[in-house]
Amino acid sequence: MKRRHFTLGGLAGLLASPMVLAQGWPARPIRVVQGFAAGGNADTIARVVGNEMSKSLGQPLVVEAITGAGGTVAAAAVARAAPDGYTMLLATGGHAVAGALYEKLNYRTVESFQPVSTITFFPFLILTRADSKLRGLDDVIAAAKAAPGTVAYGTAGVGSTHHLIGELLASMAGVKLLHVPFRGDAASITALIAGDIPLIVAPPTAAMPQIKAGKLRALAVTGPERWRGMPDIPTVAEQGVPGFDVRSWAGWLLPAGAPADVVDRLNAETLKALQVPEVRARLEEMGGDARGSTPAEMGAMVAAEVQKWTQVVAQAHIRRL
Repeated sequence: MKRRHFTLGGLAGLLASPMVLAQGWPARPIRVVQGFAAGGNADTIARVVGNEMSKSLGQPLVVEAITGAGGTVAAAAVARAAPDGYTMLLATGGHAVAGALYEKLNYRTVESFQPVSTITFFPFLILTRADSKLRGLDDVIAAAKAAPGTVAYGTAGVGSTHHLIGELLASMAGVKLLHVPFRGDAASITALIAGDIPLIVAPPTAAMPQIKAGKLRALAVTGPERWRGMPDIPTVAEQGVPGFDVRSWAGWLLPAGAPADVVDRLNAETLKALQVPEVRARLEEMGGDARGSTPAEMGAMVAAEVQKWTQVVAQAHIRRL
């Protein structure tokens, strides 16, 4: 009886192991959490790539927005989730920024997650209304020097990459800007069009419809080179702030402890989706460079990004949140 009890107990333990649970995965929809408003950059990337991946996985990837605190609320929700492959985070560059900017998080930026793959890398735009008197970034800097702390810029939220772009710009240009956070890119764009704020920082995907409609105008690109989608718009570095270079990224993270075979399957499906011409074209339309990775490569990149932004926060004397 003792021997049989041990055998049954051992079998129960084996059946509960991650490797056995992963067999037959996925047997139900996969929840994809992203930390910004629906319709924004992160939401769009998750849906474009997730919809393609669902074709091979045989289960839908259901995207859910859990907004707040620069994506940290969403990250915390995924960090707490069961590591069974049914909850995944669409992380952006803001994930690493938050690790540098927030003093207290209820998860660890690197250790609480299992990387899967990067998806895309993209710059941001500094935008104003089409009828604004601000014709270039030099006008913004001049206005900020004339009246410190009165020139406001809107972003998708406190602690977002957008936010740190403004803080870094102010530091490197030697001016003081006023940060006005909104709940997502759509809200900041609406406020800009309404004239409630003179400037915003936003990714190309969120702003392009309003730029094409003649309502918004880009003043600068935050990357090291001009964006091929708008080659006539100069970079920040070209407009009196040499060395300025901020790009973001997006990629999949699972809770730490996720089964290795699930990680490998999701990585393979991501890389496969990124080779689909329609997916690549959509990501490029959003200003991105579609680029996958191994889980290890993504993990090293996230750790390096946290270190980089920690140094930026310290050197720019940005107050931690």
